[in-house]
Amino acid sequence: MTVAAALLWGCSSTRHVPQGQRLLDKVQIIVDDSSRVSTSDLYNYLRQTPNHKVLGFARLQLGIYNMSGRDSTSRFNRWLRKIGQAPVIFDTALTDQSARQLRLALINRGYNDATVEVDTVPRGDRKMQVSYHLRPGRPFVVETVGYEFDDPELGRLIMADTALFPVTVGGNLDRNVLDAQRALVVERLRDHGYFAFTKEYISFTADTVATDRGVALTMKVRNPAPGDSAVTVTGRHMQYRWRNVYLVPDFSPDDNTGAYSFEARDTVTRDGLRILYGKDRYLRPGALSEQCFIRPGEIYTTASIDRTYEAMNRLAILRYVNIITRPAGTDSTANLLDAFILLSRNKKQNITLELEGTNSEGDLGVGGGVTYTNRNLSHRGEVLTAKVRGAYESLSGNLDGLINDRYTEIAGEVGITFPKFEAPFLSRSFKNRMRASTEFAVTFMRQERPEYTRIIAGAAWKYKWANRQNTTRRTFDLIDLNLVNLPRSTQDFIDNIAPDNPLLRYSYEDHLIMRMGYTWYHTNRRPASSGPERHERQTNTYTVRASGEIAGNLLYAISKIAGLKKSNGAYKVFGTQFAQYIKGEIDYTINHAFSPRNSLAFHAGFGIGYPYGNSTMIPFEKRFYAGGANGVRGWSVRTLGPGAYNARNSVTDFINQCGDISLILNLEYRNKLFWVFEGAIFVDAGNIWTIKNYPNQPGGLFTFRRFAKEIAAAYGIGLRMDFTYFLLRFDLGFKAHNPAADQEPWPIIHPNWHRDATFHFSVGYPF
Repeated sequence: MTVAAALLWGCSSTRHVPQGQRLLDKVQIIVDDSSRVSTSDLYNYLRQTPNHKVLGFARLQLGIYNMSGRDSTSRFNRWLRKIGQAPVIFDTALTDQSARQLRLALINRGYNDATVEVDTVPRGDRKMQVSYHLRPGRPFVVETVGYEFDDPELGRLIMADTALFPVTVGGNLDRNVLDAQRALVVERLRDHGYFAFTKEYISFTADTVATDRGVALTMKVRNPAPGDSAVTVTGRHMQYRWRNVYLVPDFSPDDNTGAYSFEARDTVTRDGLRILYGKDRYLRPGALSEQCFIRPGEIYTTASIDRTYEAMNRLAILRYVNIITRPAGTDSTANLLDAFILLSRNKKQNITLELEGTNSEGDLGVGGGVTYTNRNLSHRGEVLTAKVRGAYESLSGNLDGLINDRYTEIAGEVGITFPKFEAPFLSRSFKNRMRASTEFAVTFMRQERPEYTRIIAGAAWKYKWANRQNTTRRTFDLIDLNLVNLPRSTQDFIDNIAPDNPLLRYSYEDHLIMRMGYTWYHTNRRPASSGPERHERQTNTYTVRASGEIAGNLLYAISKIAGLKKSNGAYKVFGTQFAQYIKGEIDYTINHAFSPRNSLAFHAGFGIGYPYGNSTMIPFEKRFYAGGANGVRGWSVRTLGPGAYNARNSVTDFINQCGDISLILNLEYRNKLFWVFEGAIFVDAGNIWTIKNYPNQPGGLFTFRRFAKEIAAAYGIGLRMDFTYFLLRFDLGFKAHNPAADQEPWPIIHPNWHRDATFHFSVGYPF
C-alpha cells in the first residue's frame, strides 16, 4: 500500500516545488550523428540530473518524499523525506557547469573543436526539460609515437614491454589515455627500485603533421633538474635499496612514529631483519621472517611491500599492519631506505557460547554449543578452532519396539589453519613462493534417534591460495574423508523405511567417501573507487568458478591389488562400502551495469557426476538438486526434477528429487529503488537429470531427444535490502513451464496462485 500511495503522489511531482521554480523533468544528451562519441558515460559529467525513475517511468523516491506533509517537525514526515528523494529543482548555473564539463570531456578525448549547446524547454505544471547538443567535430589522431629518454637505462626498462602501453597509433589524442600511460611507466619504474620517480618526470609533446588532424606524439622522460628533491650526484634517477628493515610487533597505533625510535625490551636479528620485541615474543622470529618479503640490501620494489602486507594480514593474531618507508642516505651505488613494519597484536583467545530451547508438540528440548578460538597456537600464527555442540529432546507416547526414548546429538569439530603451505618433502623456498594457507579438520557427530543410532565422522586436509589482487583463488582438497556408521538400529529398520528406494537406504547404511577435489575461482571485479572519477566505474564484471572431484580410486586400487573379495558386488573397507565416482561443475556469471542504479545479471551453471567401479550411484549428499532461492525460483528447494519425474508427495518424494546432471540458467534485472531497497525482475530455467535409469526415479533419465522439453522455466519479482555488509533477499517466483509428467505443462498460460507461486527468503544475491 505504501508503494501504491507513493506512486499516486508521484503523479503530483511538483507538490514540493517552490513557486516560481521548475522541476527538472528530463535531461538528454544528443550527439552529432557524424560523431563516434558514445553518450553512455557522458551523463557522469552532468552536475544536475532528474529524480530517479524506477523501470524508466515511476519516480518512486520522489513519490515517497511527496507523501510527507508541510510540517517539518513531524517524525513521520522527516522519515519519509529521509528515505525519499527531494525534487530536483532546475538550476541554470548547474546547467551551465554541465555544459562546460561536457565540452572539457570532449576536449580531453581529442575533440578540441567541440561545442555544446543547451536547449531548455518549459513544460506544463512547472517542469523543465534540458537537452545538451554536442558537436564534437573531427578528433586529433595519433599517427606516430616516439620516445625520448635522458637516461638510456630508464628507457630500456620502460620499453621492455610496449604491448601494454595504452597509447597506440590510430587512437584519439586522449588525455586520459596519456595519464594512464604515465601511471603505467611510474608503476614499472618503482617496481625496479626507482622509489622517487613520479609522473612529473614524464611529458608528452604533440606536433601536427601534414595529414589533417594527424599528430606526431612524443613521450619524454627527463632526469631530475638541479634543485629537484630527487636530484643525485649523478644527475640521474637512482635506484633505491633497503638498508635496514625493522619489525615492531608490539606497536600501538596511538604512538608517535615521527621520530622512528621504538623502545625494545628484546631485539632479535633474523635473516637480516631487526625485530624489536616489546612485552614478549608472541610471534617467533622465524614466523615473522617467513611473512616478510622486504630484505636489507635488495632493490626497492612495490611488489615486495604488497606481498608483505598480504602475508602479514593473513595472520589472525595481528590486528594492525602498517609499513613506513624512510630515506636513509646514499651509498656509492644507490640511495638507501629504511623500512618500519609496524604490527599490533589481536586478542589471542576467544570463547563463544550458544544456548537454545525447543518445544515440539509438548516434547521439550535443549541445545547448546561452545566454540573456542586460539589465533596463535604455537607462536607462528596458527589458528585453532574447537567446537562442541549437544542437543537433547524428550519423547512421549508409545515407545514400544524402539531402542531410544529420546533425541540426542553430540558433535565436535577441531580444526587448525596454518598461514603457509604445510607439506612434507617440500623445500622452504617453494613453501615461501606458495602463499597458501593449510587447513586440517576433524569432525565427529553421534545421533540417537528412536529407530537408530548413527555416527558421522570426517577428516579433511586442504590448501587455499590466491593472487595478490585476490581476483583468482584456488582450493585443493588433498583428502576429504567422510564415514557414516549405524552401530545400532531397530529390527528391520532399513527394510521398513525404504524397501524399494536405494537412495533412502544409502543414507542410513554404513558408507565411506574418500575424495580429492580442486576448485578454481576468477573474477575481474575490483573494489569500487572512492575517488571522484565516477566514469571509471566497471560496466561489465564477471566471475568464473570451476571445480572437480574424484573419490574411491585409491581404495579401489588397494582392494584390487590386495585381492579382496566383493560383497554384494562391491569392495568394503573394514566392513564398510566406499563410494567411487567423478564429478565436475562450472559456473559463469556476468553483470552489466547500465548505470549506477540499473544492471542486468546473467548466470549459467552446469554440473555432471558419474558413478563407476564400486558404486552404482553417486552418494545422496553429492548429487545435484534443483529449485530453491539460488536455482529455478518457481520451485521450492528439492522439488524440481529430475527430468519429467512427477513428485506426488512433497514430504516423502524429495529423497528422489536429485540427479547426476544439472543445468541452471538465470537472467535478472536489478534496480536500486530508494534507501536500502532494491527491486528485481528475473527469469530462470533449468533442471536436473539422472545419468542412469533408476526405477525409483521414472522420467529422470537424460536423453537428447527429451532434453529441451524437460527444461523448466520460471519468472518472478524480488525485493532486496542492501545493508552494505549483508543483503536480505525476498523473491517471489512463478512457474512458467513445468516438465513434470501429468502436471500442467504451461502454468504461465493457466496460472494458479496456490500451485505455481513460491516465496523465497535468503541472504545475498542468488549469483
